[in-house]
Amino acid sequence: MQVTKEDVIRLLEQISLYLELNGENPFKIRAFKKAASALEFEERSITEIDNFEDIPNIGKGTAAIIAEYISTGSSSLFISLQNELPNSLLELLKIPGLGPKKISRLYRELGITDIATLKAACEEKKVRSLNGFGPMTEMNLLKQLADYGKRPERFPLAYMNSWIEKLEYDLNLIESIETYSRAGSFRRFRETLKDLDYVIATNDPEDVRDKLLDMYEATEAVAKGETKVTITLPDKFHIQVDFRLVHPHQFATALHHFTGSKEHNVRMRQLAKERGEKISEYGIEQLETGKILTFTNEEQFYHHFNLPYIPPEIREDGSEVDLYTDTYGLIAEKDILGDLHMHTNWSDGNNTLVEMIDACRNKGYQYMAVTDHSQFLKVANGLSVDRVLKQIEEIWKLNEKYADIEILAGIEMDILPDGSLDFDDAILEQLDFVIASIHSSFNQPQDMIMKRLKKACENPHVDMIAHPTGRLIGKRNGYDVDVDQLFQLAIDTNTILELNADPNRLDLSAEFVRKAQAAGVTIAINTDAHRIQELEHIAFGIGTARKGWIKKQHVINTYSKDRLLSYLKN
Repeated sequence: MQVTKEDVIRLLEQISLYLELNGENPFKIRAFKKAASALEFEERSITEIDNFEDIPNIGKGTAAIIAEYISTGSSSLFISLQNELPNSLLELLKIPGLGPKKISRLYRELGITDIATLKAACEEKKVRSLNGFGPMTEMNLLKQLADYGKRPERFPLAYMNSWIEKLEYDLNLIESIETYSRAGSFRRFRETLKDLDYVIATNDPEDVRDKLLDMYEATEAVAKGETKVTITLPDKFHIQVDFRLVHPHQFATALHHFTGSKEHNVRMRQLAKERGEKISEYGIEQLETGKILTFTNEEQFYHHFNLPYIPPEIREDGSEVDLYTDTYGLIAEKDILGDLHMHTNWSDGNNTLVEMIDACRNKGYQYMAVTDHSQFLKVANGLSVDRVLKQIEEIWKLNEKYADIEILAGIEMDILPDGSLDFDDAILEQLDFVIASIHSSFNQPQDMIMKRLKKACENPHVDMIAHPTGRLIGKRNGYDVDVDQLFQLAIDTNTILELNADPNRLDLSAEFVRKAQAAGVTIAINTDAHRIQELEHIAFGIGTARKGWIKKQHVINTYSKDRLLSYLKN
């Protein structure tokens, strides 16, 4: 077994955990934690350290444990500690609100060894008798135990978004933070996340650590050495947030390292090895001289390897290192010149026509399409024929009022279960932009779903199919659509397919939108906003598009106003 520094750090942290579970002396527990922290700050690899006792906070006894582990791949102390405690105790660490100290007391004073015995003790009202627990703690534990095992593995971006905003508001208030960034699958714009990761640059890690531990959103906060702080959010699933604290000169390489993916980092390490170098979160080590290179930003990091800056969204399987070029040109949010799918209080939106128009003007858009629901969707206060005609007249008047934006009179029209459309051609031809959508009978067989989509695409007045698969991330898979057939239909009929930026949808997905671009489909990225704040969801659509390697020229709402109007007319 080839032992790494990370392996040794993990061993020391596990020893401190087992000591704490066993109710050992706090000074002994703290000694192992400090030793693990000291190794985290040590820039040398394990093979370069001749004497571990020379490292601050690592004493003779700890150094002997490390030496034994390096030479044998095992630790007699750790094995002994494991044998003293039931393995099932570790499962209790997964219950929010239970740390090693509390679990130790539950085990030593009540004989609680696992989930079942903890639940029984709570139900028998034994837990409240322990000093520091009480009836409220007991009730909370019963609630957590009832939900235990129901926690999803990953959470949709939409669920995480409100927490992201709160966290970053708090981070912006910590003056000792030089800069920070999202990291992990979060930064790579995966549509579902297991937890949240941040990299923080600071010259005062102790102050930052203390403030993170005091963040009011956290139900539990744990400092793991000097460089890592973990907090648990007070949502029903107790999402974990990991903060990595680094010195400012290490920020770029730490950000790259903790952004991932694992496969991307492996490919980059291969390139470094070919050059006689080694990449870590602390910098690039030149093996011949031992010199550690750090960088002002990630662009410089990639340029060191004669590579273009590789956007985080596409750092996935490692192939991007060889495929991506600086002339590829992924779409960016600044390229979007209008939004072609939104709702007002004429149907199920929250804001008036004028409020939505002003919000789009404030974003600097050249055009927008008002696309309230059609009459079939009664639950959404869908527009009757008379109301559609009245709204068209209202939009004409508003277009005369506003010279800086083109307001398209549109509709989001239902494709009915039998394949017919909610409005006839006499109405549709009076509209500037017609969206067709499936909102019903999702369980129909694929041939019927495709018949419905085909009927819509072949209608000469239908400009776009919205949220083409009907999925809701983590809630609904959508209807059974033959995506390849849909792409060919869109090409044959010159129908736009939407990437819906609602973070609950992100439909088309990054995978499908990449296939759509390769097939030659014209794409629109829209918010489907039902209130002015949701116009900002365009960022989610752009993130998904970038993950799908989408270029600006394939997205219709990057067209100038004149080009768009010409496209729709023709």
